[in-house]
Amino acid sequence: MMHHYEPGNYIASMITPAMPTANRPNKTAVTIVETGDTLTHGQLHERSARLANFLAERHAQGEVIAVLLSNRLEYFEACFAARRAGLYYVPVSTHLTSGELAYILEDSGARVLITEAAFSGLIDSLDAARRDVLEMLFVDAPAYAGIVSQGSVPELPERTLGLDFAYSSGTTGRPKGIRHAMSGDKALMQAMQTASWTSFFNLDRHSVYLSPAPLYHAAPLRFSIRCLANGGTVVSMRKFDAERALAAIEAHRVTHSQWVPTMFVRLLNLPAATRQSYDLSSHRQALHAAAPCPIEIKRQMLDWWGPMLWEYYTGSERAGATAISAAEWLQHPGSVGKAVQGHLHIVDPQARECATGADGLVCFEGGPRFQYHNDPAKTLEAHTPQGWATFGDIGHVDADGYLYLTDRRANMIISGGVNIYPQEAENVLLEHPLVHDVAVIGVPHADFGEEVKAVVELKDPAQASDDTAALLVAHCRKSLSHVKCPRSVDFATALPRSETGKLLKRLVRDQYRAAAAAVSLKSSPL
Repeated sequence: MMHHYEPGNYIASMITPAMPTANRPNKTAVTIVETGDTLTHGQLHERSARLANFLAERHAQGEVIAVLLSNRLEYFEACFAARRAGLYYVPVSTHLTSGELAYILEDSGARVLITEAAFSGLIDSLDAARRDVLEMLFVDAPAYAGIVSQGSVPELPERTLGLDFAYSSGTTGRPKGIRHAMSGDKALMQAMQTASWTSFFNLDRHSVYLSPAPLYHAAPLRFSIRCLANGGTVVSMRKFDAERALAAIEAHRVTHSQWVPTMFVRLLNLPAATRQSYDLSSHRQALHAAAPCPIEIKRQMLDWWGPMLWEYYTGSERAGATAISAAEWLQHPGSVGKAVQGHLHIVDPQARECATGADGLVCFEGGPRFQYHNDPAKTLEAHTPQGWATFGDIGHVDADGYLYLTDRRANMIISGGVNIYPQEAENVLLEHPLVHDVAVIGVPHADFGEEVKAVVELKDPAQASDDTAALLVAHCRKSLSHVKCPRSVDFATALPRSETGKLLKRLVRDQYRAAAAAVSLKSSPL
C-alpha cells in the first residue's frame, strides 16, 4: 500500500513511515556544504521509495542493511529507504579497518552494503566468504541510479517502520551493536516521538538544521532524519571546519545546529575578527552533547551565542536522557541537566542508591528496552538487578536533581586502593592556556598498582619541556587533591579522538600498557 502524507502531519513522523511532506516537492531537503549538491523533498520522497521497493522485494521485515558512505545525499536516500522497507540499517564508520568492518558486518548479519567507489579498496580487502553473502550497492554506479531514478513511485508493503541499528564507537573495547525491537515497546515509541524529551529543540518545516558531524554517528543521523521527517532542511558538512561552519550558518540561514565540545574549542580558537564577521542572526537553537564540555569553554560559548545553547546527555541505547538550558546551566555550572526521559538513579557497586552529591553509576529507570546484539553478558552488565539501565558513566546529582558526570566507569584509575576518575584532572588541565588537548590515564606502578599520568597535546609543541610538565602538575594541584593529579606528564603531537569528540583513551592507555609489558618482559629472567 502506498503511504500518503498530509500537510502538517508531522507529530507521528518517528512512528509511522513518514517522509518529508510530499506536497512541497520543490523545497530543499538536503544541502551538502562543500559541494553545493542538493536534494529536494520530492526527490528524496521518490528516490527513497524506489530504493525501499527494491530492498523490500529482496529482504523480509527486520533484516539488516549496512551503510558505508561519506556525508552525501545518498546517505539520506538509503536510510529513509530502509525505514520505509521495514529494515534495520547499520551506519558504518568510514574510518574502519578491514577487520573492524568485517566484524560489524558479520555481527550485525547485514545482507546488503550500500557504499561508494571511494571504499572499494576496503571492501576488496574483506575475505571472499564475507563478500559473497553481501549484496553490494554502489551509489555512484549506474545500477544504483537506475534503481532510484527510473519508473513511477511504487506502492510499498505495509511494514513496521525500520530502525537504525547503531554500533558504539568502541572507545573502551569492541563496538557494541544496539538493537531495539521494531514494535511493541511503548517507551521506545515515546522516546522517538517529536513530542518527546527533545521537544525543546523544536524542529519543524521551517527549520534549517546544520549537521557538522559524520552521519554514521547516531545523534547527527537521528536529528537529521527527524528534521527531514518534519519537513525541514538539513545542511550537512562533509568534514567539520570551524570557519566554514560559521559561513554555512550565514549562507543557509541555519536555525538549529548540533555540536560537540571539540568543535567549540575550534570555533573559539578562530580570531575574534573572524568570528564576528559572520551573520549568525538566523541561529535560534544549538545543542551539544557526546563528550564532557569543560566549564570555561561553555562559559565562552554562552558569552558568544547566548541563551540558545542547550546540552543533553543520552546514549545510542536511548535508555534515558537529561537536558539543561543555558539559564539552568548558569545556576548549575558543569551539570548536564535533570532527567527528561526515564527516572534517574545513582547507585554504588552493590546497586544501592547513593546519597545526594555522592558519585556512583548513572542509571535510568523506565526507558526503552535494549540489548547489545550477540552479547548477553554486556547487556546484563548494562542493567542493575532492579532492571535500571546504564551507559556506563559515573556521576552524582545535587539537591535540586541536576546530574553531574564524573567519568566513564571504564576509565577509573585505582592507585593505592583509591578510585580516581581522570576527567576531573582533564577538565582542569584543559583550562590552562598552553594546553590544546589532554588524556589522563592510569599507568602501571610497582607499589600503587597504577599511577596517574597526563598525556598532553600543547598548542605550541615547541614548549614541551620538564618545566612545562611541572607547571601543568602545579596548575592541577591548585584545584584538585594531589591524589587526583598526574604524577608525571608526557607530551604528544596529537591525541586520538572520534569525530564526535570522544577521547579514544583506550588507545592511549593500551600504548602505555604495551610499553610497560615489553619492559617487564625484557627485564624478566629467562
